Amino acid sequence: MKPVEVNLRPVVEVVDMSVQFTGEPPVIALDRVSLDIAEGEFISLIGPSGCGKTTLLRVIADLEQATSGRVMVNGMSSHDARLARAYGYVFQAPALFPWRTVLANVTLPLEVQGVSGEQARETARVQLERVGLKGFESKYPWQLSGGMQQRVSIARALGFEPKLLMMDEPFGALDEITRDRLNEQLLRLWEREKRTVIFVTHSIPEAVFLSSRIVVMSPRPGRIVELIESKLPADRTLDIRETPEFIDIAHRVRLALRDAHD
Repeated sequence: MKPVEVNLRPVVEVVDMSVQFTGEPPVIALDRVSLDIAEGEFISLIGPSGCGKTTLLRVIADLEQATSGRVMVNGMSSHDARLARAYGYVFQAPALFPWRTVLANVTLPLEVQGVSGEQARETARVQLERVGLKGFESKYPWQLSGGMQQRVSIARALGFEPKLLMMDEPFGALDEITRDRLNEQLLRLWEREKRTVIFVTHSIPEAVFLSSRIVVMSPRPGRIVELIESKLPADRTLDIRETPEFIDIAHRVRLALRDAHD
């Protein structure tokens, strides 16, 4: 089994970027962060609560503004990338409209883009099938489990075929069994479609299982303290968590988190 191969062209470039929130005293959320993300990588951001993982993701997505430094997405500013709909974003909570069916929730961003009704519905059906929800198109969010709702959210983010998918701890509120199942489904989706993924998590096993590279961050002010590459095969299953290779990477992540905290 071969490790995932990625192209060298950067999809995301973060250069000496800092974020400071106003207040008394001001809060430095991120301090001189630099990170290049290549096309086809699965990057996990991991660190203690409050270290700036979500802030970093939101700056890349142009949902927060950097105080200094530079952020480029697909060769353009993060602002222009957002206007060009160059990425999909999955939030911690599914954020589905309860009065719209599953199909209608997934078609919503396509409708906003001006995609015709039938074309939008066909695209939504394809994406729902990819996340294992074929047959649930006419259901409403309140009729689905938490894990199924999050899969609807992923299908919605994939609807306009973004090359970059950003995910802010999307499985954190789910039970362990559901989380494991969705981890496997997400990994298969990434392996099949070769999208670039940036994934925020607090879980070491989740980060190691999913990632081609793990970005370890320090407590606030958030800095990148270590980049850990994974050589695990792309077609891995949950059983790999019992292997020496997996345990070794998890141990390196744990040591980096501990050293950063100390």
